[in-house]
Amino acid sequence: MRGGLRGFGVFLTCLALAVAALAAVGTVRAAIQAGLERDGAALLGGDAEVQLTYRFASKDERAVLDRLATAVSETAEFRSMATVEGGERALTQVKAVDDAYPLVGAVTLSPPIPLDQALASDGGIPGAVMKQALATRLGLSVGDRFRLGVQDFTLTAILDRFPDDTGEGLALGPVTIVRTADLADSGLLGPGTLFSSQYRLLLPPGTDLDAAQAEVTEALGNAAPRWRDAREGAPGLSTFVERLGSFLVLIGLSGLAVGGVGVAAAVRAYLDEKLPVIATLKTLGASRGTVFLVYLLQVGLLTLAGVAIGLVLGAGLPLALASLIQSRLPMPASFGIYPGPLAEAALYGILAALVFALWPLALAAETRAAVLFRSAVAGGRRLPRAPYLAMTGAAALALVVVAAVFSGNWRLTLWTLGGIAGALGLLALSAQLAAPLARALMRLARARPALRLALGAVRTRRAEASAVVLSLGLGLAVLAAVGQIDGTLRGAIAREMPEVAPSFFFVDLQPDQIDGFSAMMAENPAVSRVEAAPMMRGVVTRINGRPAEEVAGDHWVVRGDRGVTYSDNPPARTTITAGEWWPADYNGPPLISFAEEEAAEIGLSLGDTLTVNIMGRDITGIIGSFRKVDFRNAGIGFVMSMNPAALRGAPHTWIATVYAEPRAEDAILRDVTNRWPNVTGIPVGEAIERASDLLGGIAVAVRWGAAATLVTGFAVLVGTALAGARSRRYEAAILKALGASRAVILASFALRAAILGALAGLAAIAAGVVAGWAVARFVLEVDHAVIWSSAILLVVGGVIAALAAELGFALRALGVKPATLLKSE
Repeated sequence: MRGGLRGFGVFLTCLALAVAALAAVGTVRAAIQAGLERDGAALLGGDAEVQLTYRFASKDERAVLDRLATAVSETAEFRSMATVEGGERALTQVKAVDDAYPLVGAVTLSPPIPLDQALASDGGIPGAVMKQALATRLGLSVGDRFRLGVQDFTLTAILDRFPDDTGEGLALGPVTIVRTADLADSGLLGPGTLFSSQYRLLLPPGTDLDAAQAEVTEALGNAAPRWRDAREGAPGLSTFVERLGSFLVLIGLSGLAVGGVGVAAAVRAYLDEKLPVIATLKTLGASRGTVFLVYLLQVGLLTLAGVAIGLVLGAGLPLALASLIQSRLPMPASFGIYPGPLAEAALYGILAALVFALWPLALAAETRAAVLFRSAVAGGRRLPRAPYLAMTGAAALALVVVAAVFSGNWRLTLWTLGGIAGALGLLALSAQLAAPLARALMRLARARPALRLALGAVRTRRAEASAVVLSLGLGLAVLAAVGQIDGTLRGAIAREMPEVAPSFFFVDLQPDQIDGFSAMMAENPAVSRVEAAPMMRGVVTRINGRPAEEVAGDHWVVRGDRGVTYSDNPPARTTITAGEWWPADYNGPPLISFAEEEAAEIGLSLGDTLTVNIMGRDITGIIGSFRKVDFRNAGIGFVMSMNPAALRGAPHTWIATVYAEPRAEDAILRDVTNRWPNVTGIPVGEAIERASDLLGGIAVAVRWGAAATLVTGFAVLVGTALAGARSRRYEAAILKALGASRAVILASFALRAAILGALAGLAAIAAGVVAGWAVARFVLEVDHAVIWSSAILLVVGGVIAALAAELGFALRALGVKPATLLKSE
């Protein structure tokens, strides 16, 4: 190593960038997880939370909670329409609180006044606070009045932050906070209306949370309570962050593969320069193993240096940008140095360097001394001996196992790494086809000297073509895959929406209001269709007498409360796929018609029993039929439908969808909510827009991860151009001596880069399209369509990147004097 490390700059750059990307993603993920754990109680609003569906706790149930906790706060959440005089109205997520709220943390308001003061009544009108977005939409300022249901409120402050607000980003409307007692006459919390109640608990120090959960579950078992505690104050966010972080790490592995290509190229170039030294060692009696170990130790030391640089960057950048990152996150984060993600990134880097460096090291050690003295590797072995192949395979297998263990998803890891391997194979094949393609195109370049020179260089310099196509192509392939998946998902959402989507969902229609509602819609010529169904919510607690979670696992149907309806006859457009619907006026044991696809996923059969808890009452029914339910058509869809007699006496409301002309939507919403203030209208378009925004945020994060891969690939590209700088000068000198002008020489260099860049882009498109199809077919289960706009941009980007790397060094080659350079050669 005393002879210098020239050429290893690319090695260190590629390895450091790849490790830094992995370390940075891991550090940010660890910071978010630490923030969620640190602020678990504040995020939850207490040490524990018990949630009930569509009712408050009974006196006896509340006594159990009071006995268990040192303090209890009762809240309720539901959606409603906030209206103002003049006709403006908007959907809001109402949070009704008691005097004890918040148990943990604080509510931040503008102006900065206590929450008790903000919610106090003034002149008989209770106070309320709401998010700025809602106030702006309604045209409200502090001191103005608005209405929820039939109850007037005064806006006393703007709501900036509040505890237990981690789910706000997924809500359909901005939050409004009021006192529960002030809703007594609003008509919004009547029997059967859609709301959930939460009881947040402050527990004595040292409380066994598992024992407390068991006690609450046993005491409130008939109410089907849901328990959360501060150990995971925001389980949805935590799971989301974990899964997105794992996905970004797998994308980071693509960057590691690109860096590996640079590592292999740098090691090969370094060993080519060391041919006389290797020849001398072998002549003096050094064995193959000795030569291999000597250079393996050198590469190992450089690997440790590259990994160390990457770890410093990966840990330092999140710390330096902590305030910026935190401002963009919807959850708390505690930035610091976390050994776990750094060790994970270091292990990835060491294994990747080993995988990509073993092959050229083994070939150099196995080459005959006579060939080494002639400075030509071509006469040696092209394939390492079996022991070295076994070492390479073992290192690759270790990398796969480590990636699967760290990601926590074997299937996703194997698909990702298999895709990377397939993309590398496709790019390598494309690089090999560059020479025959250039030969075939030579006829078109007879009168174009610059193009002829470019094609000749592509045809004869296969190693250079391979380095460019592999390094640039894999980065572009990752971006291509991301673009195809994102476009496919957005296209599927657009395609699967019906041609005429409903304008609104109307919820909380009372049984005595549904006839009047139907008549109002029937009289409106702008309304083309109305669908309505009775609805209540229930929790599937048991399947065939066993706990539902034991049978269905983590299936979404058993994770929370689900909509349940009833009808004597199958609704219009219902397709029964197995079994039979119950007869009209059936009055026997409860029967259930279940969604066919979800039943197959859970493993249900005709004749199985389900126990559904509806408002504290367990109803056990027999599955009598399966039917098709398409939840993607934006209409009404229920997993479970029961015979009417099974739900007789259960409080419930109605849900309706209205299909109307866009010009009439505002008037319909105004008329319905004016006549029935308790009814909430949910614009379908706004709900879809929020979902699209969420998908867009995820896509941006994934694109940044893919961009890191492309940066690494560009570093390899620059290294390849730097390694060829000397040959460029020699080539320019020869061409000048033969009479070529500077313009022709520069054009030939540019065309060579453009050809290789376009080849890399085209191969990347092929890999991206295949990846997009695989994800669409096996993960999203939707039809795939090629996103050509993204594909064209990738080809253009590949050409530009190759030109930038090439011309940065080609310009210097043009200034060389032929006589001086050729004399030195």
